[in-house]
Amino acid sequence: MTSPRGFRDRADDSLLTLIGEIPELIRNLVIAEIEGAKAWVARTAKDGGWGALWMFAALFVLFWAVPVFGTFVIAGLSSWWPVWLSALVVFFAMLIVTAVLALLGILRFRKIGERQNPVQSIAQDVKEVRDEL
Repeated sequence: MTSPRGFRDRADDSLLTLIGEIPELIRNLVIAEIEGAKAWVARTAKDGGWGALWMFAALFVLFWAVPVFGTFVIAGLSSWWPVWLSALVVFFAMLIVTAVLALLGILRFRKIGERQNPVQSIAQDVKEVRDEL
């Protein structure tokens, strides 16, 4: 007899019959979990790919927006100064911003070298345990 959802009624099955079906049930569960994981990885990879594409598009637009903004600043400064001086001031301001950002990046990379990586930490722990014995 089947239930409305299509499952067989197991109320009348013997204990040995139910125990005998455990390996098949576990196999089906493992297969369903693996298929679910595959589907999750596929959806996540697709979403990640589209997200990366949109981020690349945003960076592309930003790449062209920076010169436009520089031109805007040069045009604004040229109201008070000659165009060549305005362009020179904007150029040196961008060099200063570039130097500050590069310095911040270098300082961040130096922090990486100061940290102990997990492999070194495990090796040190093993060495200390051996010294204790």
